[in-house]
Amino acid sequence: MRSGKWDERFLQLAEHVASWSKDPSTQVGAVIVRPDRTIASVGFNGFPRGVPDKPEWLADRQKKNLITIHAEQNAILNTRDQSLAGYTIYTTFHPCAACASKIVQAGITRVVCWFHEHPDRWAESFDLAQELFRNRGVEFLLVVDEPIENDWLLERQELEDFERSEFDERL
Repeated sequence: MRSGKWDERFLQLAEHVASWSKDPSTQVGAVIVRPDRTIASVGFNGFPRGVPDKPEWLADRQKKNLITIHAEQNAILNTRDQSLAGYTIYTTFHPCAACASKIVQAGITRVVCWFHEHPDRWAESFDLAQELFRNRGVEFLLVVDEPIENDWLLERQELEDFERSEFDERL
């Protein structure tokens, strides 16, 4: 059984890593952790290594989105470990479908992220990410700021058990 205090610590570290991002609208951090609770890698959303953070590119959402490497992708790319099988990734934002496919491909078996309201434009991608995780048997936990039913860790299935109207109100 995994300790909630470790999940909280690694999410806090992911928050710190997110602060390194130059993205003016969304700063995301990710931390990949080995089963023995040592850190394998970190990543944040940003332009590829060596590409300058030009203000005009950061201000142009379309261009920025085309060249930005997501935090999860950066963390996977930055690891020196030969395999990530059985590892956990902590993220400050729900992984998109593209990142979820890379998480699954890398062999990561547990994903922990903050529960945030998100723009509608991400809903389809987030749903597909969760479907990928379910199909591959990846444990997916959403962490909420306020306890719900005396437990601050929620699995997606628990969220689906809430009345749909309550869930929609939170989003």
